[in-house]
Amino acid sequence: MADALTIATTCARHAEDIQAEDITVLDLRGLSSIADFFLICTGTSVPHLKAISRDIRQKAEEEIGEIPRTTEGDASSHWLVIDYVDVIVHIFHEDKRSFYALEDLWSDAPRIEFRSSPATPPEA
Repeated sequence: MADALTIATTCARHAEDIQAEDITVLDLRGLSSIADFFLICTGTSVPHLKAISRDIRQKAEEEIGEIPRTTEGDASSHWLVIDYVDVIVHIFHEDKRSFYALEDLWSDAPRIEFRSSPATPPEA
């Protein structure tokens, strides 16, 4: 079983792989009993929202063996939630993301870096 930070960063990397936008990982440890981490990202269309959700779920299971406890929402609602108990993944369309403004609600939560360092360019 992977720890919460590993789940959050794994899901964030896979969201990035499928070109989710404005990916943010919030560290809620010590701030909330809801979860340890929120991953918040944006999709640009209903098919993109579906693809982000599908890829996060499939690849987290393949890579670290994690299966969500539940998933909620529908791409047509413009907000999907994947619940890994200690990590909650929020996949929004931009209009819903700005409306709910989770980053503002949790503005005191530290942001977690999840991206791997850029590849070193080949020498000339």
